Amino acid sequence: MMVQLTPVEVLIGLGIVVALFAVWRASARAAHRASEATRAGARLMSLTGRVLLTAATIVGVQWIVIVNPGNTVLLLAVLAVPALLASYTVTRALTVTTLDTPQRRSRRR
Repeated sequence: MMVQLTPVEVLIGLGIVVALFAVWRASARAAHRASEATRAGARLMSLTGRVLLTAATIVGVQWIVIVNPGNTVLLLAVLAVPALLASYTVTRALTVTTLDTPQRRSRRR
């Protein structure tokens, strides 16, 4: 059995293959964008959880030391260490010079 195709039928078949490939690529790109958005959301939630846990720990330790007075050096240390950590974090956050997104190369010659 021999199949005889006209040039028009071959072009239609080739067009269908190209269209299927384009749809496949578009869905792969959409899936990639969705996964990137999910990762960004997970990073934000993870960061929020860590910040809240750290803040609760610092407040708890400070509360224990302030409620039980007696040692001035310990009180100053408990108040100074979180202040140093906060100042370091704020300074670092305000001096960020890099971007989280990849940069495309320009094709200048």
